[in-house]
Amino acid sequence: MSAFQGIPREGVRFLEQLRANNDKVWFDKHKTEYQQHLLEPSRDFVVAMGERLRDLAPAIVADPRVNGSLFKIHRDTRFSKDKSPFKTNVGIYFWEGAGKRMECPGFYLHLGPPTVMIGGGMHTFPRELLEPYREAAADPKLGPQLREAVDQVGDALGGDPFEIAACYGAPESYKRVPKGYDPDHPNADLLRRKGLSAGIESPIPDELHGPELVDYAYERFEAIAPLHRWLVAMIGKYG
Repeated sequence: MSAFQGIPREGVRFLEQLRANNDKVWFDKHKTEYQQHLLEPSRDFVVAMGERLRDLAPAIVADPRVNGSLFKIHRDTRFSKDKSPFKTNVGIYFWEGAGKRMECPGFYLHLGPPTVMIGGGMHTFPRELLEPYREAAADPKLGPQLREAVDQVGDALGGDPFEIAACYGAPESYKRVPKGYDPDHPNADLLRRKGLSAGIESPIPDELHGPELVDYAYERFEAIAPLHRWLVAMIGKYG
């Protein structure tokens, strides 16, 4: 694996063309382009970003394989009305914890022309973690720490972190505080959440196409790190 040199402009162009030609015949004809301009650079990014992220999260998992940190490009169409066989984006996830990839908090980069989204946290809590999350959000110690982490992330991103996170489909909150919890609790709004994530979306920056992407992403991951650390601590105590 070579040193990361950026995601080539040809990779972005491939995704744009795939959106207009989303079928197996076209993809197979252009598969070499996908591998050369997206898959291999993304693997290099996982390695480089993983090394850098260990400054924030020493136990972070950065696995440069498909179905590791790299989401597969093939869509699961079994239960979808949309039968398009391929995703027209690149998703990369770095996670921390002993559970399955998407059941652990982590940091996420999503390239979907014409934008890039960089985020972190847990998009949706698995069922078995929902009650532990609520206990932690109401905990006399962890509860105030959660509020502080949310405020820190909001200040760093320049707005309400959950409104910002909506740019990549953060789940809505429950309408009411769950039964057994005080509806007037200081963290009532957080007790209603189905997931805890934040992110920021922007037009594709020039940094995407060079090694500077690592610094660009790290700066945004660092802004979200307080939320990540709280989730890791929560799972350690309640999970």
